[in-house]
Amino acid sequence: MDPQTEYVKTDQHGVMRVGDTHVMLDSVVAAFDQGHSPETIRSQYPSLTLEQVYGAITYYLSHRDQVEQYLRRQEGEWAKWRAQSERQPSAVVDRLRGMKAAGAGKTLP
Repeated sequence: MDPQTEYVKTDQHGVMRVGDTHVMLDSVVAAFDQGHSPETIRSQYPSLTLEQVYGAITYYLSHRDQVEQYLRRQEGEWAKWRAQSERQPSAVVDRLRGMKAAGAGKTLP
């Protein structure tokens, strides 16, 4: 392991990612908190190496307050996006909801 390796980096949008991958630290932390082993997490995210998974978990454990603050901020961002999408649903979402409602009373032959 290179002592200069950064297992967690913050991108230009303020999102914490595992190394140079697109995998969000949020995902690794959620899986770890659910009791998944690093090997299982690695299998869920093939773009990560086992070393990166262990590095991300170590980062989380050694910077828990900072990561928890980040996760709360991320949850706030997701809540804003959900609220916005519910206020302004797309035409596709409206059509799918209409199809679901129309099909709710139907039974299969």
